[in-house]
Amino acid sequence: MGERQLLALLRIPHPTRPKGAAALFAALLTVTTLCAADAVARSHPFGPRTRNVNDLGNQYIPFHAHLWDLLHGRADGGLLVNWQSGLGASFLPDLGTYVTSPFAPLVALFPRDEIDLAVYVIVLLKTACAGAAMAVLLLALRPGRWWAAGLLGAAYALCGWSVADASYNVMWLDGLIALPLLCLVGEWTLAGRHRLLGVLVVTTAWIANFYTAYMATIGAGLVLLLRLLLAELPRRQALRAAARAGVTVGLGVGLAAPLVTVIYFGSKHASPGRFQGFAPVATEDVLARLLPTTYSFSTPALYVGTTALLLALALPFHRAVPRRVRTGWTVLILAVALSMQWAPAQLAWHAFTTPQGSSYREAFVVCGLLVIAAWHALSYGPPGPRALGAAGALLALIAAVASGSGIVRSFAWPILLVAVVGGLGGLVLLGRASSGGRRTAPAVLAVLLLVGTQFGEAAANSAVATRLRFGHMDDYAPWGTRQDQQAEAIGDADGWPRYRTDPGREQTVGNDPLVVGGQGTQYYSSHTSDVLSSLLTALGDGWTSRGRNLQTMDNAVTDSVFSIGARVHSPPDPHQNWFPQDGTGVTVSRRDVPPLVTVRPTTTRTGVADLGPSPYRNQELLLGTRVYTVPPITVRTTTGKAPHRSEDSRPGLRVGVPGPKARAAGRTPTITATCPAGSEAYLWAPHFSGTARQAGDSAGGPTGRFRADYPVRRIAAMQPLGTVPASGRLRIELSPDRTGTVPDGAVGCLDTAKLRTAVERLKDTGATDVTVSDGTVRAELPAGSTGTAVLAAPRTAGWRCAAGDAPARPAGEYYGLIAVPLDGSATSVTCTFHPPGLRLGSAVGGASLLALILIGAFTAIRRRRAGSPSEPPAVTRQSEAPAAVH
Repeated sequence: MGERQLLALLRIPHPTRPKGAAALFAALLTVTTLCAADAVARSHPFGPRTRNVNDLGNQYIPFHAHLWDLLHGRADGGLLVNWQSGLGASFLPDLGTYVTSPFAPLVALFPRDEIDLAVYVIVLLKTACAGAAMAVLLLALRPGRWWAAGLLGAAYALCGWSVADASYNVMWLDGLIALPLLCLVGEWTLAGRHRLLGVLVVTTAWIANFYTAYMATIGAGLVLLLRLLLAELPRRQALRAAARAGVTVGLGVGLAAPLVTVIYFGSKHASPGRFQGFAPVATEDVLARLLPTTYSFSTPALYVGTTALLLALALPFHRAVPRRVRTGWTVLILAVALSMQWAPAQLAWHAFTTPQGSSYREAFVVCGLLVIAAWHALSYGPPGPRALGAAGALLALIAAVASGSGIVRSFAWPILLVAVVGGLGGLVLLGRASSGGRRTAPAVLAVLLLVGTQFGEAAANSAVATRLRFGHMDDYAPWGTRQDQQAEAIGDADGWPRYRTDPGREQTVGNDPLVVGGQGTQYYSSHTSDVLSSLLTALGDGWTSRGRNLQTMDNAVTDSVFSIGARVHSPPDPHQNWFPQDGTGVTVSRRDVPPLVTVRPTTTRTGVADLGPSPYRNQELLLGTRVYTVPPITVRTTTGKAPHRSEDSRPGLRVGVPGPKARAAGRTPTITATCPAGSEAYLWAPHFSGTARQAGDSAGGPTGRFRADYPVRRIAAMQPLGTVPASGRLRIELSPDRTGTVPDGAVGCLDTAKLRTAVERLKDTGATDVTVSDGTVRAELPAGSTGTAVLAAPRTAGWRCAAGDAPARPAGEYYGLIAVPLDGSATSVTCTFHPPGLRLGSAVGGASLLALILIGAFTAIRRRRAGSPSEPPAVTRQSEAPAAVH
């Protein structure tokens, strides 16, 4: 390409559609930068490093995999109930939280084993659309250079919040798109245009991800209020514009109500978790996150690029911009930024719910405001030397204060220096081109310098965030040989709904059943029900993520209670370093279990609260038979002494990591007990971390692996330790990897003969046939059945059941499971699930739709009678001093 052609390409003065050109430029620059950054970081799919950190691997990719199964008709369950997770979990709340984005169905276009690539492509598309939407908004706010709008649109899409936080919280990226779109809706309401489209945009934003849409709506509302103030409208006209905006948002949210209310009630009935309150971070840490290549999980990611930051800092000193505009945008940005450091305001930003993890999820609103301020500084003409000098001084002050923060690493300073030189140089050249008429060479150099600076700086920032996340978060391997083997084993063993097939104790991610198939207790969601979490914990199960990531137990009794007839056993995940490989492969064990619906002789209504402190006795209550011996135990340290008793929140006897001499001598802490010979030994030590195995005659038995870090992250699940030797003397060797505790009643010895007898009795009296379709379970029972029919699924809110032809009533509860009383006359039981909030949301949605139709009809009639096409605009764009060089 020759010089003239290059100049012509960069000097497009007035594209036929400047907004379209700006949007396309922003999208292309965004995608190119992200791909380049991932290539530099050697991140999947451009390198060997997995992208699946934290909840991306544990939650979001698994839920996209489940959506793939739903779209292809391969899922167990439907829109109402997900029968693969948590023994049967309400799915609409998860659907609305994780995969109702308009982009999510794109996963169906990819092969099932390329689900990781599918989600990555969705991330690219969402981020690109956010940049395009911001570019369009900027040109709607003020006329200006299309390429500059595209450049700042990309700066917004590549902001620190986007690449550091939202890139692995896929659904949050819908909020990144929603903010500029909702600001556009505000512009339409000011002008009295696109009323129906505005309502639909609000609805789409709230359906895509109501959580970040809520924050984006607050941000867009603040922008609209500022626009009304700056327009200096008569009070009546301003109130009418504000009322139109309120009606638009109200109707939009109302149309989304069927999903939003279901999410709300799903959260209400979810496990409360174990979250910490908000504590503001230091000022130097906040300012540090304005700089490139700084990273920290718990600080607000406010980076928008050095050029955009310089422009925003120059705005208060840019005399070509009206004083009211300078003051208004500066005050708004400072107010919103300060609100993030005030606990009551933080709670309001997060819908009055304490978030798990990062407390600064609204940071993208500040990023958007900074970019809009930068556009105002540029669209009135590039800032002069005085304004740029003041901006440079402020940036130097920010850097000086931020230098005291530990999150500013040494490599940030040269990157910042290059970005400052490139940004200031490009803006100075642009100013010269503007002041002297159409100077082609300075304009071209300015564009090249600004685009090149932003590309390099943003790519470096994204690559650093990707690399540093590995040191701060758990990461998980993408689909590979392990998942292939597990999925094949589950497919061969699957017998749903005659029995469940559990993916196994050695999990790969927190939602294995959604990824590789099967139906288990394992489940990780923001909507994990409190009933399920409490029940499984009482039975000896473990959890992570402060109680919302439930694991599965390899336990004969709970398998019988929950009708788990096949269980996959895998070696430890080779991608993790929690435990060494044991040389085994993927195997499947089968067990004779009762059907999904059983009949118990009792008619007493019992809840989870009626369960006691011993998981062994609790398992017996659900089974209906005594099958365990729970012997007294003796715990000894490596020196043979009795350990101290814990006085903190981890009850039991303290066991610590053996010292070097003890390890060299082969001495470990031990537990001894006496049990019936031939019984199966189990160890329940929820606050112990390490391994445990039998010593002596049964030393070749299984190794129990425990991971605990209470109350911060996890407690350990009960583990099987093999058969009790003929002597009846059980000796367990512990290998702790951190200080933990062993509770009283830690050992349980299972009489397998008694368990078989109990299972046969439950099979004889249980359902003869069970059918499951989405939210309906129907079981045929033996004639004359009395007592209580128990469905092996958690009794979460929304279940209604009927015996025979009787009317359906709210389901009863049997220690946390669904229960239906029987009087001997019914030969069937039918249970149906109605998500809490769906009826209310449907009523609100229907009313909103009716109101929208009536308003549209009234407006059309009024226009026809008046003979006027539309109401006069309330406010027009400010167009003083448009830029001279395009």
